[in-house]
Formats: sequence, C-alpha cells, structure tokens
Amino acid sequence: MIREHLTEYAGLPVVEFLDAGAEENLLRMAAYRAHRAGEAPPASTPHRGRMEEAGKEPESVAWRLRLSSYREEFVPYLARFVEEVDTTRVRALVIGDWGFSDGSDLSSRDLRDALIGHAEAFPALRSLFVGDVTFEENEISWIQQCDLAPLLAAYPRLEELTVRGVGDTYQGGGTLSLHVPEHRALRSLTLQSGGLPGRVVREVLSSGLPALERLELWLGVEDYGGDATPEDLAPLLSGKAFPELRHLGLRNSQRTGAWVRALAGAPVAARLSSLDLSLGSLRNRDAEPLLAAVPVFAHLESLDLHHHYLGEENTERVRAALTEAGVRVDLSDRKGDGEDDEETEDQEEDDYDYYPAVGE
Repeated sequence: MIREHLTEYAGLPVVEFLDAGAEENLLRMAAYRAHRAGEAPPASTPHRGRMEEAGKEPESVAWRLRLSSYREEFVPYLARFVEEVDTTRVRALVIGDWGFSDGSDLSSRDLRDALIGHAEAFPALRSLFVGDVTFEENEISWIQQCDLAPLLAAYPRLEELTVRGVGDTYQGGGTLSLHVPEHRALRSLTLQSGGLPGRVVREVLSSGLPALERLELWLGVEDYGGDATPEDLAPLLSGKAFPELRHLGLRNSQRTGAWVRALAGAPVAARLSSLDLSLGSLRNRDAEPLLAAVPVFAHLESLDLHHHYLGEENTERVRAALTEAGVRVDLSDRKGDGEDDEETEDQEEDDYDYYPAVGE
C-alpha cells in the first residue's frame, strides 16, 4: 500500500531538500541505469535543479525533509534547511526518514524537538506530514512516534496535520500521543496506522479542536495495537466532539462492518458531507446493514468503500441503492472470491479472513 513517497501534499507538488550525500547516490543509480542501457552516464540529475528552482518561491511547493544517504543527522540537516531556504515563506513540510539506518525503532522525538526549536523560522507553515515513509524504509507499524501535542502547541497557526505510524504498542517503544488541550486553527487531522490504539483515539477526541473539519483515522488490526471500539469514539459518534466536522474517515479497519452499524445510529452522520470507510474489510454479511443505512447516508456527497470483500451481487446492490439516493460511491478494488461469509464461533479467527489494506 505505502510503496511510494508523496508527490503532492496540501495541494502543492513535493520537492525534496537533498541531504548531504543524496545527489551522489542519485548520480550513482543513474549511471548504473545508463550503463545497463548502453548509454553515457549523466553529469547531473533533475533533483537539484528542482530544489534550486523551488528555492526561488519556497511557498510554491511542499518541502520534503528526508535522510536518504545518512551522511547527515536530522537535526543539523533541518538547521541547514532553515539556513539555505527562506523558510518564512514555506507553507507545507513533509517529514520522511529521520534516520532509520540507526534502527527502525528510532523515535520521532528529536525531530519533534528540532521543529519546535525552529518554530519561529516557519511563521507561514500551515500543513505538516510526519512520516512520509515507505514500507521499504520502515513498516508502518514499526515507525516510532512520540507525543506530538507539544509540536501543535508550537505551531498555533497549523491547519493540517498528518501522522503516519503509532509505534510499538507491545514492546514498550516510542508511541504516539496526541491530546491537545486547545488548538484553534487545526482544520484537518489524519492518523495513518496499521493499528490505532483506543488510547490515542480517546486522546484525540478529548482535545480542544473547535475548527476541525476533517478527521481521518486508520484503525488497523488488533495484532498491531488497533483495539479502538465504538465506545472509544462515543464523543464523536454522539456529535458532541468537533462541531465543525464535515468529513470523517474510519479507514483501514479490520471490522468495517461494525463501523457501518455504529454510524447508522450515530447523530454525527447527519452533519457529514463525506464519509470514508475504505481500505477495510466490508463483506457480504455487512451488505444488509449497509443497505438499511442508506436513508441515513442519503445526504452524503460521497461514500468511499474501495478495498472491500463484498460479492459481485452485493456490490451492485449497494452501488445501485446509494447511487439512486444521490450518493457518489466508490466500490472499486473488490477483494476475495465473493463467496458468502458466515459467522463462526471464533469471531477473532473469522476477522482474519478479511484483512484491511495496511497492517504491518
């Protein structure tokens, strides 16, 4: 699923600020490809040119900070970025590999503290992605995050935050925390994970985020800490949390059907304009509850259900019902053989037959 780095973020093209040895590595790879093709090796790569061009208008791109050669450590690398680029105009940052050559369990704590220390250098920053890491660099459930609430406190004008990874919820490694007493500017929050603990969900839902319009949670699987339940989301489902919320994503869940049932009777559904239950495990047994909930979802502009296990017949029934109600529905990426799935005595074993898109 997470095979490539972002090419766009916050509506801006992503340009990488090259670390000390990045260009040398890029030239070496380009020379190898040229040799295989029987061509002359290139004298340069387009990466530096793109970086230098972006430096003329730093607000026109989202800057990716990523260690690719490990010739630098992240903290001095960030300091060099602040020195060489007019960061007072930077609107979006994408943080990638912050030093996993030292071990996949390296916490984001040092990069968090470094960003906090340079907060005055980024007065225009509005969008931040922490964890643009592919599975080749580190599996999503191995990315060690930390308490990121102080980072939001240091950037009170931030409007969008995306975090990939939670941490090792079983072995006592660094794990994500995000209880924000008050942040009046944040409009969009996304937490991507292979398993999102109920603890983190409760922290987020008890935060003071009065401007939040978009919330996306990748709930994941229990084996990687994804133990969040509808009870954990009660403040959200009841409509009491985040009064400005218009988009909700409960994605990548091992139990998508349970969230369909919870949302069908939830007051929050009435004020949503879009709902995203994609990357999950929706299956044939969930078709009837979903069809029964069509009147609840009929006001939505869109409902994303892509990556599911519905059989062909149920896929078309759901598509027809939602389309007739005026809802734009995405039912692409159907998985499995579409055979009927019956309840078994072992609910846990049954769930593992229907896996979400992203786990480890």
